[in-house]
Amino acid sequence: MKRIDFENGKIIENILQAALPMLVAQLLTLLYNIVDRIYIARIPGVGTAALGAVGLCFPIIVIITAFSNLFGTGGAPLFSIARGRKDPEQAGMLLNTAFFLLSVCALVLMAVGLAFARPILVLFGASDSALIYAYPYLMIYLLGTFPSMLTTGMNPFINAQGYSTTGMLSVVIGAAANLILDPVFIFIFRLGAPGAAIATIISQFLSASFVLHFLRKKAEFKIRFLTPEEIRHCGSCAANIVSLGTAGFIMQLTNSLVSICCNSVLAVTGGDIYISVMTIISSIRQMVETPIHAMTEGSSPVISYNYGARRPEQVKQASITMAVMALIYTLSMWLVILFAPHFLISIFSSDASLLTDTIPALKLYFSAFIFMLLQYIGQTMFKSLGKKKQAVFFSLLRKVIIVVPLTYFLPYGLRLGTDGVFLAEPVSNVIGGSLCFLVMLLTVLPELKSMKQNQTL
Repeated sequence: MKRIDFENGKIIENILQAALPMLVAQLLTLLYNIVDRIYIARIPGVGTAALGAVGLCFPIIVIITAFSNLFGTGGAPLFSIARGRKDPEQAGMLLNTAFFLLSVCALVLMAVGLAFARPILVLFGASDSALIYAYPYLMIYLLGTFPSMLTTGMNPFINAQGYSTTGMLSVVIGAAANLILDPVFIFIFRLGAPGAAIATIISQFLSASFVLHFLRKKAEFKIRFLTPEEIRHCGSCAANIVSLGTAGFIMQLTNSLVSICCNSVLAVTGGDIYISVMTIISSIRQMVETPIHAMTEGSSPVISYNYGARRPEQVKQASITMAVMALIYTLSMWLVILFAPHFLISIFSSDASLLTDTIPALKLYFSAFIFMLLQYIGQTMFKSLGKKKQAVFFSLLRKVIIVVPLTYFLPYGLRLGTDGVFLAEPVSNVIGGSLCFLVMLLTVLPELKSMKQNQTL
């Protein structure tokens, strides 16, 4: 099976070989939830109401994904650095510790979610009418917590070993199944929104089965259950995985927190229709950010491996390649958002009244989209080089310290109403993104320069 040669391959080729399959995989992963919303919005008679209700489940789904990435994106860079240092024993321990942590966490999240689904949805802003659609959807979705987390959390370890095409295939299997099963369960079996959840968890089981088989039988570094003795002594590995993964975890968890805050304020300032507006905007954001995430995550193993092998010039080349690729895409998509919003919105809804409210909100929300790229580049570099403190701080800065207070201050304090909710995001992009990128330049570049000088002595 063809693998990426991190040791001898050319940097640009390595990044393209890693990023392009990951881009396909990320876009297909997006289909799990996006396709649900596209079909749900078109359920005769109740589409718009059901779409808004299922949108209330989105923060919970994001939380589950955030825990997956806590172990996946936290463990994979450390795994790559260990491989770059030619330390297979440490690499194997990191892989199996991440698998153990993810498995335990998935079972706990599923149990808690099933026990408290209704009060959680009410806390997140669900009305009695919204619960009719949101509650059964969420209860079914939670049954697939373990396979969902396994696919998302362990795929980075497949990519970190150079099997990027295999990582893509694991997602293709689930996404293709979901695309086929969604209309079957929603429309043919007439199960509505719960049918979308059933289709999703069947697809997740298929993807997870493939990932588990590959990592147990075919990968160079294979997963296995830790022995009781290893569990007692895996504390340092677990701490390193969790501390580095906390940055990505916070970014996704705070996305969920922001969604909750936005829905709460919009319910007061704009009514239920604006919760549907935010559901569409969140879906579009997820769709347009996915390629950026793929480019940066695809570059991460290359950066981490070369950093572990102490090759500063290759680290620089990889980071520049990543930044140029992401910049070209972000500029292109920004123009589409500003000048062709109808096209993006129509993917999720054909409701004319909803379109009227969503277009100005979408343009406002994405008005400083280009600055978000700076956050992605800075965060990826911090994470890839194992710089936990910086990665965690800038995750907290943009969402918790800037966005959440502005989501309340702008609508109520400055009396901007619904516009204030959508304006909080671009303000945070400018401030948080610029600071993250600047600090990355001031800390990483001197370290790489010092590493190069030490090699010449």
